[in-house]
Amino acid sequence: MKKRSVVLSVLVVLVLIASASALLHTSSSNVAAQTGTATATPTASVTQTASGSLLTYGTVIEQVQSIYRGIYDTVNPSVVNIQVLGTYNYGFYVGAVSSQGSGFVWDTQGHIVTNNHVVENAYNITVTFSDGTTTTAEVVGTDVQSDLAVIKVDPTGLTLHPVSLGDSQIVKVGDLVIAIGNPYGLAGSMTQGIVSALSRSLTVDSSNPFSSSTYTIPDIIQTDAAVNPGNSGGVLVNTSGEVIGVTSAIQSTTNANAGIAFAIPSHIVERIVPVLIKDGKYQHPSLGLSGITLTANYATEMGLDANTHGVLITDITPGGAADIAGLKETTQQYTRYNRGVIIFGDVITAIDGNPVRTYEDLVSYIFNKTEVGQKVELTILRDGKEMTVTATLQSE
Repeated sequence: MKKRSVVLSVLVVLVLIASASALLHTSSSNVAAQTGTATATPTASVTQTASGSLLTYGTVIEQVQSIYRGIYDTVNPSVVNIQVLGTYNYGFYVGAVSSQGSGFVWDTQGHIVTNNHVVENAYNITVTFSDGTTTTAEVVGTDVQSDLAVIKVDPTGLTLHPVSLGDSQIVKVGDLVIAIGNPYGLAGSMTQGIVSALSRSLTVDSSNPFSSSTYTIPDIIQTDAAVNPGNSGGVLVNTSGEVIGVTSAIQSTTNANAGIAFAIPSHIVERIVPVLIKDGKYQHPSLGLSGITLTANYATEMGLDANTHGVLITDITPGGAADIAGLKETTQQYTRYNRGVIIFGDVITAIDGNPVRTYEDLVSYIFNKTEVGQKVELTILRDGKEMTVTATLQSE
């Protein structure tokens, strides 16, 4: 599979070279036609490889298509369509709703991974496999903080094709990726693109009446591969056909693909899913605070150097780890003339000796490197002075 990945990358480069060559031929012909200069009849674009062999544009395209077909044939049997009937509360109104999403086979015991928001509040779940086989499923475990869930079908009589997981921590911006899912219920749809950015954070909020979560997921992969409603819970794979992410959300003003999609990375999936299968839930460590990345403007207002990096604490949960450790949040006070004055809180600049430059850095470290009950050492700035504070992480 690794060899296929390298070959595909090389072939894509050759396609670009061949395309440029073809464009130059066309441009030369156009110039000749306009100037009346006689030229030879353009021939099919040919590219010479390092080994000296010749590849025509058509040959390269055929090889690229063959590899994409192979990836699809390998991965698509692992991807399922999920139909859900669920309940939701909206104010004083309680109603029923039908929805759909995607998922993928985790193991031969019948476990299927999807997004939590796909099956949240579901009372009936139907799973359809790529061969058209349909069966019911039950929820095994859910985790609103990572927006992951595991459901289970009875594996009796089914031929299940578990996915192969890739390492999302070695993914680079510019890597070729493929998304497979069921956008708008269109089963087995495949799109391709690149990794557009890494280390995004995804806030799963309560603006959706069917969701009750308000958490931030770190290390999100951004891609321009087309993702639409119904792709949620589907796979984002590399050119070896390995799952490097779970497609989960898009950013768009029209609720349709706009070239900005987000996937939960496989290293988070690999950590959480086994626990959901075993325990039905996952305990996330928490500092019990909210914050923002310190900006140059705020740093200047606080009397700090404009290039100071860290996380400005904006809110602290009463009784939480940060509260018990004595950290201070940002508050706003009013003068006798009703003018608001900001009283800045602490700025976290490091955790366990690891520099914290952004809020995403802090969330990622806690999410990936710590456990409930663990003590962490926080380096903070308070009133311009550096201090060290120890906090014991609690369960979110």
